[in-house]
Amino acid sequence: MEKKKVVLAYSGGLDTSVILTWLKVEFDYDVIAVCVDVGQEDDFAEVEKKAYATGAAKCYIVDVKEEFITDYIYPTMKAGAVYENDYLLGTSFARPLIAKKLVEIAQKEGAVAIAHGATGKGNDQVRFETTVHALDPSLKIIAPWRIWDLRSREDCIEYAEKHNIPIAQTKEKIYSRDQNIWHISHEGGNLENTWNEHKDDIHVMSLTPEQAKDVPSFIEIEFEKGIPVALDGRKVDPLTLMTVLNEIGGENGVGTIDIVENRLVGMKSRGVYETPGGTILYAAHRALEKLILDRDTMYQKNLLGQKYAQIVYDGLWYTPLREAIDAFVNVTQERVTGVVRMKLYKGSATAVASKSKYSLYNEEFVTFGEDDVYDQSDAEGFINLFSLSLKIRAIMEAGLDEKDK
Repeated sequence: MEKKKVVLAYSGGLDTSVILTWLKVEFDYDVIAVCVDVGQEDDFAEVEKKAYATGAAKCYIVDVKEEFITDYIYPTMKAGAVYENDYLLGTSFARPLIAKKLVEIAQKEGAVAIAHGATGKGNDQVRFETTVHALDPSLKIIAPWRIWDLRSREDCIEYAEKHNIPIAQTKEKIYSRDQNIWHISHEGGNLENTWNEHKDDIHVMSLTPEQAKDVPSFIEIEFEKGIPVALDGRKVDPLTLMTVLNEIGGENGVGTIDIVENRLVGMKSRGVYETPGGTILYAAHRALEKLILDRDTMYQKNLLGQKYAQIVYDGLWYTPLREAIDAFVNVTQERVTGVVRMKLYKGSATAVASKSKYSLYNEEFVTFGEDDVYDQSDAEGFINLFSLSLKIRAIMEAGLDEKDK
């Protein structure tokens, strides 16, 4: 009888290697290992080789970097979504894309289940599983860390040795890291004590501000309908754009944050996130919107941006609400077209100039010199009407005071 198949989110690391074998031993599954390339710096040929050496029935390496940028990063950036005022959601919006690919391969292969290596304490278990439920609720989900007897890295190493699983050196990792084309996150190690300042050697994608060069870098980013399309006047594809921005941002120490955040599952965690190119893009996009969008639209968009960030963080990408907010955002972006000049210097990314044919800024209206388009005497009537409710309230309170005498 043909064995049932399970699709495993596979990285080639200790945990997922052990899970691959555990699925075969405990459930007698044929395990299909799937490694989704969202821009992490892995040797994917070695990952594939290791999957087969560990006993995978099949292995997929799926390159989704450009889809990640255009369909997940750009919509989130256009929404101005920032979780708890700091976090640019680098891990959060990669998970639904990875889970989507797992579902697609499970359907193609006729698998009955999807397995992942997320722990029972983190956000990723929610992000993976809500996506699976949304896209194919018939698939069973197996989360080993919630059900097996292994409780530590040492237990996993012992299991690997017992079952002849090929693993790399067993030296304890200082930090738990997640990387993609947008960012890299760092958790654990000395970060678990919030009184410890994070060490300089934590950096992977960027220098510290102190290490960055002593002269600023300037770059011009062109947007069309809220999407970045050119650098310094040269059209570039999304992957090239992100790669260049990461390099120049990293050289200037841009985009590193050290935060304590509220996890969805109810506990706080501390992480250091490096997002050099993303930090530049967010700042440039925001500057262009300030030039183009009217006051009420910006206000409403800022409110919805906060909600969008929570939706993404919580793993609710495939929901009607996220799609509805996207529809609103896309309308606001129809005229977000123009160029922003960014100054990068020792950790800062500052918009120093901007221009657009749709700019609502008009020098004739705001000049302190004499002009023919604005009659300053009109302001008196406006202020009288604008403050009328305050005036009526003051008159009423004065009348009450007279009666009390």
